[in-house]
Amino acid sequence: MASTEKITVYNVADLRATTDDALLNYLNSLGLRQSHTLLDTRLALGFSAFLLSAACFAWDYKLGFESTKQYTLIAVILYTLLNGALTYWIMFVEQGTIYAGSTKDGKTRIRVISDSKKPQQKGEAPLYKLRVDVEDVKTKKVQKIELERRFSEWFDASGRFVAAPFQTVLAQGIPLVGRLDPKRAVAAAPASGGQGMIKEQFAETPGYTAEILDAIASGLGESSTTAATGFSANQDAGKKRRK
Repeated sequence: MASTEKITVYNVADLRATTDDALLNYLNSLGLRQSHTLLDTRLALGFSAFLLSAACFAWDYKLGFESTKQYTLIAVILYTLLNGALTYWIMFVEQGTIYAGSTKDGKTRIRVISDSKKPQQKGEAPLYKLRVDVEDVKTKKVQKIELERRFSEWFDASGRFVAAPFQTVLAQGIPLVGRLDPKRAVAAAPASGGQGMIKEQFAETPGYTAEILDAIASGLGESSTTAATGFSANQDAGKKRRK
């Protein structure tokens, strides 16, 4: 079923944020234990820098600069180090991670990094890109998985998120998720191009029109000049609309 909440289908950032939230909820619903270590560390570094700057302002305001300039120098150095550590943590440790967790038995860890990608052809919907690392805790062996699918496979034309096709993509593309949700993993494979999947598996979901696909592509900086075919219309109908 489609979500009752609507988002703006022209805004790729909204499409990605909504999909990221749905991914977190889905993985947690499968019994995975989410780890908040990455987020907690980032918050700790950020708040430490803020508290240090606030303390520096307070003692300078009450005691004056001359009597506290040595402490201010130390505070500036510490603030620089904290901000440097925060920047390093975000860029080289988190790396855009949206989910980190493990199975209940603690034997397997999973980490998911998301991104969006421009379509290869004009008029197509943008891509949702996932990089997944699944690690066996005992052997330290890491299975790396990359997925790229179109947002239009799980958003209808009105901006509602449809969970079923998205969960099917995850279950079929990530073996760990497939084991936790075998019902989705054995679902019929999507037809090529996304159009067949919507018509055959999720016929109740209205699809994108050519105009909406063009608008989404342009949201990623792709100016479209070619007519695109929507999920519920063929190429001839798309051409007539653009005339």
